[in-house]
Amino acid sequence: MVSPWREPAYIFVSGGVLSGLGKGITTASIALLLQSRGYRVTPIKCENYLNLDSGLINPIEHGDPFLCEDGAETDMDIGTYERFLDKNLSMKNFITMGQVYRTVLERERTFGYKGEDVEAIPHVTDEIIARLKKAGKEDQADIVIVELGGTAGEYQNILYYEASRIMHLKHKDTVVHVHVSYLPTPSHLGEPKTKPTQLSVKLLNSMGIQPDFIVARADRIIDARRRERFALFCNVEPEDIISSPDASTIYEVPLIYANQKFDERILQKLNLPRKPLKIDSWKKLVKSIKSPKPKTVDIAIVGKYFATGEYQLADAYAALIEALHHASWGAGVNLKMRWINSARIETEGTQLLEGIDGLVIPIGWGPRGVEGKITSIQYARERKIPFLGLCYGMQLAVVEFARNVVGLTGANSTEVNPKTKYPVIHIIPEQKRIIKNRAYGGTMRLGSWECMVKPGTHAAAAYGHPGLTSERHRHRYEFNDAYTDKLTQKGLIIAGRSVKENLAEIIELPVSMHPFFVGTQGHPEYKSRPLRPHGLFVDFLTASTKKKST
Repeated sequence: MVSPWREPAYIFVSGGVLSGLGKGITTASIALLLQSRGYRVTPIKCENYLNLDSGLINPIEHGDPFLCEDGAETDMDIGTYERFLDKNLSMKNFITMGQVYRTVLERERTFGYKGEDVEAIPHVTDEIIARLKKAGKEDQADIVIVELGGTAGEYQNILYYEASRIMHLKHKDTVVHVHVSYLPTPSHLGEPKTKPTQLSVKLLNSMGIQPDFIVARADRIIDARRRERFALFCNVEPEDIISSPDASTIYEVPLIYANQKFDERILQKLNLPRKPLKIDSWKKLVKSIKSPKPKTVDIAIVGKYFATGEYQLADAYAALIEALHHASWGAGVNLKMRWINSARIETEGTQLLEGIDGLVIPIGWGPRGVEGKITSIQYARERKIPFLGLCYGMQLAVVEFARNVVGLTGANSTEVNPKTKYPVIHIIPEQKRIIKNRAYGGTMRLGSWECMVKPGTHAAAAYGHPGLTSERHRHRYEFNDAYTDKLTQKGLIIAGRSVKENLAEIIELPVSMHPFFVGTQGHPEYKSRPLRPHGLFVDFLTASTKKKST
């Protein structure tokens, strides 16, 4: 007889001192360890911003929006959770303050509060808590792990912290708080300094929260002496200070935590039984990642969302970069990535691509830098360099082929040139109406869509079979079937079509024309997992390795 589901335990994960410390990786690592002990785990990310989702946020501003199976456009931390847990998540795992406020205000407008004056506390905090509990119930979770966005002391996230405090007050034995904080090591001192974290914990204390654990992020391991002093000043046990030094791969972090019995200590505080930890496959993965590889492939990613002020960051393509890493371990090669702004190709030429073994053109929007991408695709096609086009990359591969192989001079996407004589990529009628009404948020072709893959193609080999597959989508423009005959007569293969609308989903060139030239309208990068790398990326890197050997 199956025992009835009970209210789950809750773990809140907050951050201190500075952003970008790895709260998401900490949350995912705790979740993995507890899942590996046989517990049903649901992770949730609480974002501070007033956007309803991440779909309309500039990727340079907040990183790559992660797309879920249900079409939810979420924070990139949701992608980290999915990769660590090998589990599909959805909108219930992603909360923004905009969602919360909208629900509260809509309820007020329908007399849901029966005449009460609606206030931040308790009404907003009640809504936050209700969402956490609903997610746990829907997943029948044993443990809900909640990552609080931002850092302690920011005004934007105070209500999330207040919800955490209320939860702890009402459920003392089933709520723990993990605080991830930074210990700088000034070069002139040579030792990690705990004062910034002490101040961060003081901020938590002022909100009525005493952390049960402190995860000490630093460039090195925290020694016993500093751990004891640190624990004293922050009012926690020394064994509840978890050292989290910089790791060569994020996938090693769960093992670093397990070696310190972090998960065991959490279960002890939650009064939950310590089930056996089954994590051998993860240990083998980390060993494989760190083992020497005989070859290195040089892959160019030609995109347009790398620059942020005077610096270059890869967050705008986080899922793609992770998928390439997963595939490199699957293919048994080292991965060297060149991040090239497509606008530079337009001004400096294809000399920036010299020596590459493979080319990826990722997702993108609008006309800026498009000609640089098309020139890069032509370079890869003519020189038989393995090519993988994702979403916009697939569309621009069609444009390049139409221009330079079929002879349709000026062919383009109507997203770039609405008046092009040869609109080989166009907007579908439903999307045209949406754009006219400026209903941009959550209105693209989103989420998982099924596709029939043609036998004997690169795509069929990558998926391991022809026939039915599915990928996540995030776009408004499509291949224009009016040009199918012209393009296929010159060699282009429509390797996959959508089941529902019969739209071209995957294009490729035959091996007689190119060793590996594939474009997909979907986003296989969102479904790649470290223990299950996506076949399209593995085959792309395998082809790139062969290119290097010639």
